Formats: sequence, C-alpha cells, structure tokens
Amino acid sequence: MTVTAYRLVADIGGTNARFAVVPVDGHEPSHELTLPCAAFEDLSAAIHRYLADVQVGPVAQAVIAVATPLTGDQVSFTNNHWSFSIEQTRRDRGFEVLRLINDFTALALALPHLDAAETRQVGGGVAIADAPMALLGAGTGLGVSGLLPSASGWIPIQGEGGHVALAPMNPRESEVLRVLWHHYDHVSAERLVSGPGIVLLHRTLATIDGEDQGPDTAEQIAAAALSGDGRCAATLDQFCELLGTVAANLCVTLGARGGVFIGGGIVPALGKWFDRSGFRARFEHKGRFRDYVRAVPTRVITARNPALRGAARAFPRP
Repeated sequence: MTVTAYRLVADIGGTNARFAVVPVDGHEPSHELTLPCAAFEDLSAAIHRYLADVQVGPVAQAVIAVATPLTGDQVSFTNNHWSFSIEQTRRDRGFEVLRLINDFTALALALPHLDAAETRQVGGGVAIADAPMALLGAGTGLGVSGLLPSASGWIPIQGEGGHVALAPMNPRESEVLRVLWHHYDHVSAERLVSGPGIVLLHRTLATIDGEDQGPDTAEQIAAAALSGDGRCAATLDQFCELLGTVAANLCVTLGARGGVFIGGGIVPALGKWFDRSGFRARFEHKGRFRDYVRAVPTRVITARNPALRGAARAFPRP
C-alpha cells in the first residue's frame, strides 16, 4: 500500500494556531485544525498535538507563518507567551526542514491563487497582469507585505511595514496625532490602524471633543457603529480613512498596479459597511498621483484561512 507523504503548514497568531497538511506533490491544505495557543507551552507542543490528532502519513518538512518579527533563531511572540528556538523545534519534531515566515508573507504568497469569488472589490480600477501587488490588514496589529514579479516567479516581501510613521491628512487627524504625541514618541500606523488602535482612536476623539469614552473594545465599537451609533460610526470611518492613507502609500511605494489586497480580521468582518466608508475616497486622495491610484483596484480578501495556502507555496524548491 502506498503511504502519502505530507508537509505541515501552520498560521500562528496571538490567540490561535491553525494547522494543516499538504501532500509533498500538492499545494491544497487539508486536515485543518485550530488549537488555542494558551493551551500549549510552545510551538513544538502544539505541533505534537496536531500530528497526534490527525494521524496522517510521515511529515518531514514544515512551513510556519507567525505573527511576530523574525530576526534570528529565537522567536518570541508579542501577543502570546510562546518563545522558542527554530532549530531546537526542528530537532524536537524530527523535521528535515522547518521554515518560519511572517504571517503576511504567507498571505501574500496566496494572492495569485485566490479565486475571484474569494475577494471583493471596493471602488474602481483594473489590475495589470504581472505587476506588483500590495497587501495589508488590520487585526491585533497591522500586517503589511506584497508580491514582486520576477523571472523565477513571485517574490514576497517580509517586513514590518505596519510600523511606518502615521501621516495625518487633515486638521482632525493632526489633532489626534498631537494628543498621542504626549504619550508616544513615535506614532506608527499600527498604533491606530489595528484592533487596539480602534479603541485608542475612539478614546482620543472623545478626549478632543470632551465627551465620554464609551465602549471599551474594538468589537463593541464596531458593533455599535454597525447598529447606527453615530459616535462609534465616526470612529470606525476615521479608522477606514487612515487605512486608506496607509494603503495608498504602500501602493505607490511598491508600484502595486496589480492591486491592493486587504486581509486581517477587522475589515472582512465589516462587510459592506467598509465598502461605504471613506476608505476608497481617501485611497484616491493622492494629489498629483490621484489618477495613478484611481486605476488600482482595492480588494478585500474573504477566503477562509488563505495564509495556510500561501505557506504551502513557501517550501524550498528541489
């Protein structure tokens, strides 16, 4: 009997670890399982549980996408307690290959393989084939990546673009920055364009306007906005406009005429509300480059677990 050999792929965030396997001769994940990070000491322990639960054939290689910076062998998460050595984990699990990549690098690798029904376009624009693509998404933080074309295929960007300085575009945003500079010496895009950023933005706007703070979580603010609360809707729309600024800056930086894609946990959950927000108008508010960005489509990723599919494309080539 022929035994199928598999490769392991995973997408590790601050709360959950999503695992799957792909055949060594394929790219489509199967046997998907989500495990809570809090239930395991580290990545090795979570991998052990997953492989014990799914009981697939031999697994000799793994690509793990992580929501934390990668600067060497030692990996420590910002939003959970995991800290481990890549090489020691490889040895513990008996892998021939264990590669870690940024979670948005994995998501970027999935972009060329998404079906049309797995994204939703917001605004106009038409993608140019084989042109660079940009990717960003707000969740616990602000993930940023992109894809650059080359003769050997797509090259993903592995960086920390969410930590660029936030640029105000009007007096209201300048006032928000003025307040925040009393507390932070550097106000990054992630500081406001993220889940925690929605809360901070809401509180800062309330401080400026001399009003009560209101809801305490991004989920509460978003739910109130979707239910018609004017104050929360104004906060959420300001968030969308700030995202539009960051997206436009990324677009012109990369020359992303192949499209700008939006992932993360927040925007896809907003549905059509996001489409009606000020995001696209702000994206196109680019002065002399207005026509340039207006021609670029912006698309919300609606696919399920696309980062696992991207990780499956990141294995070393034979």
